[in-house]
Amino acid sequence: MNNNHQTAVKATYFSIATNIVLAAVKALAGVFGNSYALIADAIESTTDIFSSFLVLFGLKYTNRPPDKNHPYGHGRAEPLITFIVVGFLIISAVVIAYESIINVTTPHEPPKPWTLIFLGGLIIWKEISFRIVMRKALQSNSSALKADAWHHRSDAITSVAAFLGIAIAVIFGDGYETADDWAALFASGFILYNAYKIFRPALGEIMDEHLYDDVIANIRKVAKEVDGIVATEKCYVRKAGMQYHVDLHAVVDGNITVRHGHELAHNLQDGLRIEFPEFGNVLIHIEPDTL
Repeated sequence: MNNNHQTAVKATYFSIATNIVLAAVKALAGVFGNSYALIADAIESTTDIFSSFLVLFGLKYTNRPPDKNHPYGHGRAEPLITFIVVGFLIISAVVIAYESIINVTTPHEPPKPWTLIFLGGLIIWKEISFRIVMRKALQSNSSALKADAWHHRSDAITSVAAFLGIAIAVIFGDGYETADDWAALFASGFILYNAYKIFRPALGEIMDEHLYDDVIANIRKVAKEVDGIVATEKCYVRKAGMQYHVDLHAVVDGNITVRHGHELAHNLQDGLRIEFPEFGNVLIHIEPDTL
């Protein structure tokens, strides 16, 4: 397991442990504090547990080496796992919205004031969790882990909505008992928005969408520093899991031998792999200089 995978896997274990604890604590606080917004939070954290396990499975699967049937490795499993994680987000949003609407139309007691203190600490912790996991996601270049990080952020936003709803219900009293239910309903819409933000880049990855201009610019810069490489032409980059696969057309002196051109291609390939350890398959096509 390389460093990127180790980083991603450790971050996922952190997410799983956090979500298990929070799901249980939120559910208890929601029941005893008479707050459906907190129960909605617990529902989301429960789905987060399953989605984090899926992310963990995806990370371990994508770490398998290339084989006869998968010459480019198993990295494409990661965006597929991301799609399933998005599905969990959508399901949790729909369940929260449905239950919120039911509670809005059903008379009930207002939430307990102490739930505000609980939510304040919860918001801080979930935002910290988001930043920890997102930093690891960027470090490991994992789209599935980014999705997992956004689960923490959406959870924090749900808690903010719950905090506001409960605060209104507690401060204004009679007639405002459903404020936290409306807050949970608002949070479900935000969860759907986050689901789209997670889904879109994963779709681009699996469709080989051109999203890597910065990577291509760095490739061209490194190529120019390799002796014998005159220039670069076409350059295509696609992402699969935590790796980038590169197709590059390099221009060399048209009068050199085929053997020399072959050596230059390998020198360029080695240079790119040293500079960018996250590169997987690197294909170099040699073009003769027309000048």
